[in-house]
Amino acid sequence: MKFKKRLKRLGLFLILLIVFMFFNNSSLLTKDRKGEPFLLAHRGLGQTFTMKGIEWDTCTAERIYKPEHPYLENTLSSMKAAFDDGADLVELDIKPTKDGQFAVFHDGTLECRTNVKGSTKDYTMAELKKLDIGYGYTADNGKTFPFRGKGVGLMPSLDEVMTQFPDQPFLIHIKNADPKEGSMLAGFLSKLADKRLDQLTVYGDDQPIAALKQELPELRVMSMATLKSCLIPYLGVGWTGYIPSACKNTQLHVPEKYAPLLWGWPNKFLNRMDEVNTRVIVVAGDGGWSEGFDSAEDLKRLPDHFTGGIWTNRIDRIAPLVKAGQ
Repeated sequence: MKFKKRLKRLGLFLILLIVFMFFNNSSLLTKDRKGEPFLLAHRGLGQTFTMKGIEWDTCTAERIYKPEHPYLENTLSSMKAAFDDGADLVELDIKPTKDGQFAVFHDGTLECRTNVKGSTKDYTMAELKKLDIGYGYTADNGKTFPFRGKGVGLMPSLDEVMTQFPDQPFLIHIKNADPKEGSMLAGFLSKLADKRLDQLTVYGDDQPIAALKQELPELRVMSMATLKSCLIPYLGVGWTGYIPSACKNTQLHVPEKYAPLLWGWPNKFLNRMDEVNTRVIVVAGDGGWSEGFDSAEDLKRLPDHFTGGIWTNRIDRIAPLVKAGQ
């Protein structure tokens, strides 16, 4: 009899626990969130390309779709176009130069997009300004090169970006894993006012981000290490409503494939992250590549009335749809 009583008590406890977990994490009972999604424009507004068969060293400039606009990624004009189209945050990539500056450029080597070989480290910023960053783009397997000759002088320095857009928010991507680049970026950013630093977020590999965070502890950063330190404990205890300290004042890039696994997804999870000043950006697919929500069909995969962050490579398409409520 005692065993049966204990079994009933255990059953009742488990039922109550399940009910608590449901109600404590259900977005159905969460107050509706107001406002529109937060739009992140990846590399500003650039040319997009097929993801089929892509590898880490694929030259994406050689597989672009037929151009629908005149902009090249990571340029001042593409950033302005992105903000004008409705971006709340523009992502850009940085690489070090021979003379100790940061060039805004994505690739590890220059030969994919430009008319020279080597890396940004082999050239001064002045020399990089002479390159044609539109040289390698083709949508028809090399029959035509629609941007050849049009990209001369368009590779900006990080300093130019900060000067051109003194009040606009940016997500800065450190493309290399060298911790010295984190320290180098900290030296650059430390010259900016606190108000400006509040508008910036930096992400990249674990080592440079750790070095950067050590020198600028108040800066919003993200790496795989910071992501795991937040989300792994949250998966374990988030059902209680507890938010791990590692989740505070950071940014989370959550692949759409795994987002539903997060306790309280979407609204209650977003509310919890809002409480600790953390920005949540949903990226398309499983997060393996820089896939974005780039069409009306893509947006249909998001939860209804979603108000979190959306990663897109086509801000020109997505912003009007979001503002129209689609």
